[in-house]
Amino acid sequence: MGDAVSARRAHPDPLTRSGFIALAGRPNVGKSTLANAIVGAKVAIVSDKPQTTRRAIRGVATGDRWQLVLVDLPGVQRPRDELTARMQRRVETELADADGCLFLINAEHGIGPGDRFIARLLSRSPVPVVIAVNKIDRTDRAKTAAALNGAQELDVADEIFPVSARTGAGLRPLTSHLVKLLPEGPFYFEPEQLSDQSEDVVLAELIREQVLSRTREEVPHAVEVELESVDSSRPDLVRIEAVVLVETESQKGILIGAGGQMVKAIGTAARRAIERQLGAHVHLELSVRVRRHWRGDDRLLDRLGIE
Repeated sequence: MGDAVSARRAHPDPLTRSGFIALAGRPNVGKSTLANAIVGAKVAIVSDKPQTTRRAIRGVATGDRWQLVLVDLPGVQRPRDELTARMQRRVETELADADGCLFLINAEHGIGPGDRFIARLLSRSPVPVVIAVNKIDRTDRAKTAAALNGAQELDVADEIFPVSARTGAGLRPLTSHLVKLLPEGPFYFEPEQLSDQSEDVVLAELIREQVLSRTREEVPHAVEVELESVDSSRPDLVRIEAVVLVETESQKGILIGAGGQMVKAIGTAARRAIERQLGAHVHLELSVRVRRHWRGDDRLLDRLGIE
């Protein structure tokens, strides 16, 4: 599991359980919301736009003598460019290294070709698979029952749980079952640690979340955020300079907006989110820059930490 596996194991008690559960599912099925709900804190940004998650984000949930590391994978899809190819490779690598897999299905939409594609992928995986039929709060009983039956027909999991990541319904029995899949062993992370993401990545993602909430069509997929500087030398203020990368001048125009109103609104909302994250006053300088075809730029993707 990369850096996480090589991390210092914090507690040597052999009676504890700890391990990694990969979250798989179609784009926009609610994996980030579920990870946040189980961890009990925001470790992954949430949006109704597909392809929101671009990195394998690890959220750490620690209970009484157990530690569950949830790996929020990018949505499984067929690669279209170097960005999505990297995302798909990351999915396959994390699945191979996990102790179990939680496969999320959208109760609203039922079973589709994407779910069957993922089920075929998971059928070749050596790790146990659990299915969670998510978003039951948005459907009636008939739709939920149909989704549960469809999940069973995929024939890839021994256990299926109806849940709502948004309301928390069904999460306690699901979490208890996932803990039972973990091998005995010491913790990978200190109990108070909630994620393995660097602070720069977390702050950049909070800014991108605000972009996603205000844009549509092609713009969300073409946006990435890069932090240029973080200055916390003053105890009462954190100064951050960040740039929003887009691929075309028209996308830049959309993000700046008439009279700069869009970028101002994004910056204000992002500053407030970052202040909640850091617990400090923040001054955020936000600019928009065109970087054509950045999704195919290996060096930039490396610098952004998208493996």
